[in-house]
Amino acid sequence: MARNRSSEPGEGGVPDDEPCYVISIAARLVGMHQQTLRYYERAGLIEPKRTTGNIRMYSNRDIQRIRQAQRLVDELGVNLAGVDIIVRMSEQIQALQDELAQALAEIDRMRSIRLPAPYQG
Repeated sequence: MARNRSSEPGEGGVPDDEPCYVISIAARLVGMHQQTLRYYERAGLIEPKRTTGNIRMYSNRDIQRIRQAQRLVDELGVNLAGVDIIVRMSEQIQALQDELAQALAEIDRMRSIRLPAPYQG
């Protein structure tokens, strides 16, 4: 499952990291109470951006992270400290996979470059 790691447009043409949901909409999207989202923020699981008026704004990436935490808690009984560790490790693994893919692409690119034959004079 490839995830959109950058600010390239995701579903609906909105970048994954662009804040676009206020807390009431984010809570409705994930089926949680707004207070639970505030608790997740205090626990360090999510860091919604803030407007100049200090209103929390959630991105699609935040929503994905909340849903992942929700699955870990509900389906596996993981506590929030465990969720934080699992989520951070998953993100590190994804970043390493992205780096590896870039390195392999660079190796393939370098292999495709034809070097001139050595001079045999």
